[in-house]
Amino acid sequence: SAIVGVLVALSIIALILSLVRVEDVTLPPTVKYGLVFDAGSSHTSLFVYEWDSDKENDTAVVSQTLSCDVQGQGISSYANNPPEAGNSLRECLHKALMAVPAEKQRDVPAYLGATAGMRLLREQNSSAAEQVLAEVAKTMQEYPVAFKGAQILSGEEEGAYGWITINYLLDSFTKYSPKAHMWLRPEAANIFGALDLGGASTQITFVPKGSVMSQNKGPELTLYGYSYNIYTHSYLCYGQNEMLKRLAKELILVRGTQGTRVHHPCYPKGYNETVPVSSFRASPCTDGSDPRLPRGDINVTLEGRGNASGCRAAIRKLFNLSACGQSQDCTLDGVYQPPLRGQFIAFSAFYYNFKFLNLTEGQPLAVVRQAVEELCTRSWEDVRSS
Repeated sequence: SAIVGVLVALSIIALILSLVRVEDVTLPPTVKYGLVFDAGSSHTSLFVYEWDSDKENDTAVVSQTLSCDVQGQGISSYANNPPEAGNSLRECLHKALMAVPAEKQRDVPAYLGATAGMRLLREQNSSAAEQVLAEVAKTMQEYPVAFKGAQILSGEEEGAYGWITINYLLDSFTKYSPKAHMWLRPEAANIFGALDLGGASTQITFVPKGSVMSQNKGPELTLYGYSYNIYTHSYLCYGQNEMLKRLAKELILVRGTQGTRVHHPCYPKGYNETVPVSSFRASPCTDGSDPRLPRGDINVTLEGRGNASGCRAAIRKLFNLSACGQSQDCTLDGVYQPPLRGQFIAFSAFYYNFKFLNLTEGQPLAVVRQAVEELCTRSWEDVRSS
């Protein structure tokens, strides 16, 4: 009778399961979290992401839960005081933990990826770069998260990650269809190229038409079940801050030893900036060993002239456009690049500058030039007051 009773009970359970729809008994996916520090050359930002444990074709559909700007400059600025690089992250780490349920914190993967500022520091002083990363790692390991590492990204990794981000946000890889109740892959032709202007470097990344030369082959990425072969290149020393340093150095060299006051076509009239010549010896981008630099620790005052055409001409000289010779698959500095393809999205400092000029609505180049010309004709006092 006991055996019969067990069989009856099992039969009832089987009957109930057969009558209940599968979706009614499926457990909801677990929400997972991730923590990423984006350590740029001029500043560091922390992002907290969340996603369901169920993935679409082995790739998560992610949403941003929190962003936090770290106070101070980028971590490379702490080369002479590495412990402060770690301490600078604490405020944002505290905020991140408040955004994650306590029971899940120890399972949260935490990363720090440093970009061109730290790449330059590594070139200049590798031991200082290692100490900064060690202090950053030490601080992050004090918190109840699953620390996965603090590292310096290569220029190619930075370019690829930016390309992934922009296409992810624009639903280029996958898009949810409420009607079909499923994720769909948009047309591959709708993949955007990425232009990223940072403080110390700038990146271009896109899916080229046809094949890429083997020695310049970019990474192959698999996203949502599809593979993408991309071209990416990072131009170190072509970021906004380093270009300004390079420009100041060249203006001073043109002036020579005729005085310590130098006209600067890109700065507004009435704006003066005093720079020590020794500062040019601190960055690989300004070639501190250049024998043309004035000797001694002298200061030079850069006086703004607000000359847009003069500014364009001065900056153009910083681009080596002759190194490619007659090659068609080449951009500047002799760097290989396959023919451009598709539309591009420009972000980071590109966005900040165009946003300042109210030019983020796809205005034509002529309108952009006019806005720049008008801004350059205004005095520093006028610009600052408005």
